Amino acid sequence: MQITQIIRLQADMALPNLDISFPDKKTMARNLPTSEQMITELIAIPSVSCVLSDLDMSNRNVIEVIASWAEPLGFNCEIQEVTDGKFNLIARAGTGTDGLVLSGHTDTVPCNESRWSHDPFTMTKHLDRLYGLGSCDMKSFMALALTAIECFDLKKLKRPLTLVATADEESTMCGAKLIADNGKKLGRFCIIGEPTDLTPVRQHKGVLSQSIQLIGRSGHASNPALGNNALEGMHELIGNLLTYRDGIQQKYNNHAFEIPTPTLNLGHIHGGDNSNRICGDCELLIDIRYLPEMSIEQLISDITGLSNAVAERRGLSCNCKIMGDGLAAMDTAEASEIAQFLTFCTGKKSTSVAFGTEAPYFNRMQTETMVIGPGSIRQAHQPDEYLPIEQIKPTIDLLKNLIHRFCL
Repeated sequence: MQITQIIRLQADMALPNLDISFPDKKTMARNLPTSEQMITELIAIPSVSCVLSDLDMSNRNVIEVIASWAEPLGFNCEIQEVTDGKFNLIARAGTGTDGLVLSGHTDTVPCNESRWSHDPFTMTKHLDRLYGLGSCDMKSFMALALTAIECFDLKKLKRPLTLVATADEESTMCGAKLIADNGKKLGRFCIIGEPTDLTPVRQHKGVLSQSIQLIGRSGHASNPALGNNALEGMHELIGNLLTYRDGIQQKYNNHAFEIPTPTLNLGHIHGGDNSNRICGDCELLIDIRYLPEMSIEQLISDITGLSNAVAERRGLSCNCKIMGDGLAAMDTAEASEIAQFLTFCTGKKSTSVAFGTEAPYFNRMQTETMVIGPGSIRQAHQPDEYLPIEQIKPTIDLLKNLIHRFCL
């Protein structure tokens, strides 16, 4: 098969001619299933990740299936055990630390099967859509990446190509964190195939989830002097947190985002046990979505300082705890080579999104990372999740262009 120009994702784009030769699929005898067959098989393997242990599952079977498809293409496959029952796949072809990484997570969120029109674990093709849990978020990307890779002879790579499949993106992000903590750079450029309707994404906000616990002293409600009310202390602290939120929203503003300011959400509160007892302890859970130009360390210091000040003033004890590790903001320069190339290929300027991804972990390894993939985030985490069939070929074509540009 001969392709004589970069595959055009936008009909009105004038793109330069290239002489790109791909091997004839029939002569390569790799026996890779079709994209649709691979998507079907991946969806059929449950791999839910969840902080609730009774819903959490292993992703090992998904990892092993992807490895079984990657090895015949010429990849050297390494399966990493992240934690009990959780695994990453790092499949490498070529040598060096330059080149391209194509990455996706293998887990899905839980689902309520009764709210689905179709079996979530059976890929259903209907009205130009592929339905199934993980169809857009984001098992299909791995199948489409393999389909694109199959068109190349990996022995002829001038720069390495790496396929990464991670564990637990939907819960702890422990898979991507392990890769980053190992500190071994996998490539100069990285594509994470989260659903963006094939729009290049270079920025997203960071996430900080924090628990604040104030501990006082319980006593009989008939006499406030018999105790020290932690709930009253939390009431004061909530007022201070809302004032703090106003301050950071006035200080930080980035119109690249649909919501241009940082947000601070009061998500959950619980204290005391009965109306006739002074509240002896109270816990508040907050969520902060912060902009790339902000420091998570400064946010943690500020919230801890506000909490300790209220506690000290009221004679309470205070315990502030970060839930998880927090997620750094993603901020890849618009002028970066891969951002410019994606704009060139798609005709779309790179943008910013509200949802988080594994991109900050790859950026931490000095890898220029972009997020782009088929499907819409509006379908992710929803009953009847689906992938538009019309986006399958453009995704494969885009990945071919990326592999040719950064590996050949």
